[in-house]
Amino acid sequence: MIPTLTLRTILIVEDEPFIRFDLVDFFRDRGFHVFEAENADEAIQILATNGIIQAVLTDVHLPGPMDGIRLAHHVRNCCPLTVLVIASGMLKPDDSSLPERAFFVSKPYNLRSVLREIERQAIWGNGEISFENAR
Repeated sequence: MIPTLTLRTILIVEDEPFIRFDLVDFFRDRGFHVFEAENADEAIQILATNGIIQAVLTDVHLPGPMDGIRLAHHVRNCCPLTVLVIASGMLKPDDSSLPERAFFVSKPYNLRSVLREIERQAIWGNGEISFENAR
């Protein structure tokens, strides 16, 4: 039997307010508890104080000293089971620069595809998380 985790959590890291608001609304409308950050420093603080966050969706280009790729490496080191989504409207980063098991999406977002990929990659312990009614 596949274990089901009823509280779905995602951290959205995006410095453009209108894009961030759209992402937050999309995931909230699908039953996620959504955390949001404008930069990597805020994201790291949220990760440190809020327990398990199942997925992180970050833009590559963030204000401050840490970009989204460095943030994704930090997340992978501190939270190895967290699904990582890295996004950019520019060129795709070289695969060797991305953390293990991170996936890249181009902007503008196809949010249904992002959600399906998060569902596909989500792992909880030794089994998959079932994101019921997520679509």
